[in-house]
Amino acid sequence: MAPRGHRRRAGPGRARAVPGPARTRGGPPGGPVRAPSRLPAAFACLAGLLALASLVWTLWHGITEGRAALAFGVLITLGELARWGSGGDREPAPLGAAGALAYALLGENAGQATHHGVLQVLAVVVAAALVGAVPNVALGRGPTLDHMARRVLTVGFAAACFQPLYNSGKFGEWVGHGPYFALVIVALLVLTALCDAVLAAVTAHARTRWPFGPLLREELRAMLGIGSAVCASGAVMALAVAVAGLWALPVFSLPLLLTQLSFRRYAAVRATYRQTIASLARATEIAGYTPQGHAHRVAGLSRAVGRDLGLGESDLTVLEHAALMHDIGQLSLVDPVPAGATAALSEAEQRRIALLGGAVVRQTGVDAAVAVVVERQADPYREQPLIARIVRTANAYDEMARGEGPSGALGGPLKALERLRLATGRDYQPEVVESLARVLSRDGLTHGLTSRPAG
Repeated sequence: MAPRGHRRRAGPGRARAVPGPARTRGGPPGGPVRAPSRLPAAFACLAGLLALASLVWTLWHGITEGRAALAFGVLITLGELARWGSGGDREPAPLGAAGALAYALLGENAGQATHHGVLQVLAVVVAAALVGAVPNVALGRGPTLDHMARRVLTVGFAAACFQPLYNSGKFGEWVGHGPYFALVIVALLVLTALCDAVLAAVTAHARTRWPFGPLLREELRAMLGIGSAVCASGAVMALAVAVAGLWALPVFSLPLLLTQLSFRRYAAVRATYRQTIASLARATEIAGYTPQGHAHRVAGLSRAVGRDLGLGESDLTVLEHAALMHDIGQLSLVDPVPAGATAALSEAEQRRIALLGGAVVRQTGVDAAVAVVVERQADPYREQPLIARIVRTANAYDEMARGEGPSGALGGPLKALERLRLATGRDYQPEVVESLARVLSRDGLTHGLTSRPAG
């Protein structure tokens, strides 16, 4: 539903255009197109060099304590084979990650001191991960380069913190082999998890230019879920093998495997939930009330703007669902409004449609926060929550850009952004409009305005 007033032109006494940053290379307003950061490539090169050096060193000097290396290698391989998602998930192979961390922090095997070093740890982890990734790569769900680089760097960090001190006897002198030793293992795992979260946030920020702070907060929140299970399992495996030997590996791997199955079911439920919302959003398109693909375009733009403004994952989910269902109230109209743009309707009618849309959303069992955003689409923007302002702006942009200029040309998007800027301070929040301009400039979304969603 188009917010009221977005088709009015600027005139005397009305808000003037907010000047934006200069364009470069013919791109849309909102700032120059940023060059891709080289930081992820540098991390990947560093991880690749470490992996290559460890493999060459291990092949040249031979494997120390081959039975332990083989057992942990098999565990990591099975963990990679049982991965439940792509490399885009925060930890798609938790069993493999826990096994790698346990091997990095392994000090004893059935009461006998081990002597494998940092390079052998990396060699076993890399070789096992590559073997386990082959079938997944063939199925199109293998690990990404970023994920593999993070695995090498974090495991290398944990091994570098533990193995030299343990092999030199420093840990025995400092903390002995009692409960304090277990606390040291747990502390090292927590520190490794923090480093992994920082590395993941830095990589995501370098690739997407999303704000670093919210990205780091999301990674830290993820540690309370599958991340904590991985760290706890890694600590338990290392300590159990030190007492009971390698037979402890399959026993203490079982809880994490069950946890992984639970997360897989949870992910499947969430995917089904989102598909249901997407299907409901298409009801207005099938009935002819809104153009084809409008809801999905608004949802994509809204989520990108929310990311740019630093919203957390829970707010982004509400934002995406509200954007998908923001037009559902139009089903109450007897006759469809041309192109689904309700700006010509009276304020009372716009508010009625918004309230009916919120009522429909509540009946579907969707989160009540989504219904609130849908209900408040017709309110003045200063009275709306930020999520509603984002949906309002993305919706108006899609309608304006679709209605001006030839399909695929930049004339429509550029004019739409100009009109949005002319209406900032009256109908749209200036920060949201400028964020939209940055998103369009950075991600090249101006070229996809007329595309239809898959399926």
